[in-house]
Amino acid sequence: MSDNTAQTPFTSGFVALVGRANAGKSTLLNAALGKKVAITSPVAQTTRKRLRAVINTDSSQLVIVDTPGLHKPKDALGKELNRSALAELEDVDAVAMLVDATKPVGTGDEWVAGHVKACDAPYKLLVLTKADLSGPEQMASQLEAARALLDWDDELVVSAKTGFNVDSFVELVSRHLPEGPRWFPEDMSCDATTEELVAEFVREKAFLNLREEIPHSVGVVCDSIEYARDHASIEATIIVEREGQKGIVIGHGGRMIKKIGTEARRDIERLLGRRVYLDLSVRVQPAWRRDQNEIRRLGYDAGE
Repeated sequence: MSDNTAQTPFTSGFVALVGRANAGKSTLLNAALGKKVAITSPVAQTTRKRLRAVINTDSSQLVIVDTPGLHKPKDALGKELNRSALAELEDVDAVAMLVDATKPVGTGDEWVAGHVKACDAPYKLLVLTKADLSGPEQMASQLEAARALLDWDDELVVSAKTGFNVDSFVELVSRHLPEGPRWFPEDMSCDATTEELVAEFVREKAFLNLREEIPHSVGVVCDSIEYARDHASIEATIIVEREGQKGIVIGHGGRMIKKIGTEARRDIERLLGRRVYLDLSVRVQPAWRRDQNEIRRLGYDAGE
């Protein structure tokens, strides 16, 4: 009796998620993976680091690459984020351009689509996101406008929040992967280190809790993680640009930094599967978003 499984070719490859800021890239990545590794918030430029999430099956390995939202940069950090996102288009097997169903398709989407059109990826997918927040008429209008951006190979409407068509997204992209090796170990869900994920979870809670304009000035670095038998002790530093911002992050009587720490700790405990003692401090680094060395030290640069 022949073994059909042995004859099934193994496929693998990379799909880059691109789109304007807040199009829903990180939310879709988390939903596809089935757990939280990418941070999300309503604030533009929440995603600052490229993140690769790995989805394994018996016959395939799909690597989803989350990228910073493409936008008009105002400083060195913004330019670096754009460079990082566009660099991911250079060597992937598929590109999924995400378009927000709740916001009119505009010049920003046209600019992103122009870069998608120019890249060599053999498969280009239009993904209309946030279906749960859009009515049928708005959805139809958005689809028509998004179709005009490019000659897409496929299109898909999803709601990462409710799970609608998330599995279909994974299946659709996986069907277009080439034959190839397993690029990452089967037990690896993403390519970020624990320290990087800790810093990102803290930064997300800062973004969600701090008032307008402050989040963009916030960077976070995880200084140390020490593991004991049943818990982990973690120290992290929140970096801001001005003394006034430091006071806002700490809050009256330390209330704000305690709230950020409490909320971040819950995500970190789920990540590590153990109790966590999280010690946060705040440091002022003037104009760090304009300092290429500081951007690189925080890991927000595009790399080589």
